[in-house]
Amino acid sequence: MDRILTVGIIQQSNGADVADNRNRLVAKIRELAADGAQLVVLQELHDSRYFCQEENVADFDLAEPIPGEPCRIYGEVAKECGIVLVTSQFERRAPGIYHNTAVVFESDGSIAGKYRKMHIPDDPAYYEKFYFTPGDLGFEPIDTSVGRLGVLVCWDQWYPEAARLMAMRGAELLIYPTAIGWESSDSDAEQGRQQEAWTTVQRGHAVANGLPVVAVNRVGHEPDPSGRTEGITFWGHSFVAGPQGEILYMAPSDAETTAIVDIDMTRSEHVRRWWPFLRDRRIDAYSDILKRYID
Repeated sequence: MDRILTVGIIQQSNGADVADNRNRLVAKIRELAADGAQLVVLQELHDSRYFCQEENVADFDLAEPIPGEPCRIYGEVAKECGIVLVTSQFERRAPGIYHNTAVVFESDGSIAGKYRKMHIPDDPAYYEKFYFTPGDLGFEPIDTSVGRLGVLVCWDQWYPEAARLMAMRGAELLIYPTAIGWESSDSDAEQGRQQEAWTTVQRGHAVANGLPVVAVNRVGHEPDPSGRTEGITFWGHSFVAGPQGEILYMAPSDAETTAIVDIDMTRSEHVRRWWPFLRDRRIDAYSDILKRYID
């Protein structure tokens, strides 16, 4: 018998007003729940603009403890709507220790679990190492009433090891809240290569692990507060892929979007029977994967 999971995704363009960003998200969560969503996934750092375009100590004031006010807001709407909700928060763990943390709420409003982003980039316009301490919770799926969720965050999506470890621990779905886009100096050709690579690598994780993937990105242009660049245009294209990498839904690149997507969760079992990659792994021959590089 098919087991259908109805997933809602929200691709949003954010402004500087945190309260407005949250209010718009809450309204969209309610709309998706009314349309039948059982699981709703938000984008990375969805309460604010993507502040990592510059290194500014004042931006640490955006961080909140877990639990804290964002947990209250999103926990309440998860309970009100009776849904599982995947959020992304700038976590203030202690003075001087901050994380980029995904928090998952159960349908009763409680915190089902959290995941701290493990891979932290430090690239032009993405100065995340200034803000985020690398995660220390490992690659552990989060058990919920809709299934075992392998929640990762943005830069983690480029690493097959992260997806594999989630799959090996029994994740039924890979989820990637994301904030990625084009920096103003990227050529049109480079923009195309980057966006295609982003989609391809995550579809590859779906194929290699026989699992559906949900990737939710932000959209729209956000200025660089430092003025050193012309800012980032987030490329949207939030998507859902099945366990063979097949695209079930893809959002546009230039518009806010909410969508409902049905995922047949029984397909993973069938796909893994046809393509038994986990069975055929040569675990006796992979020890060198723990090395930084093999000279």
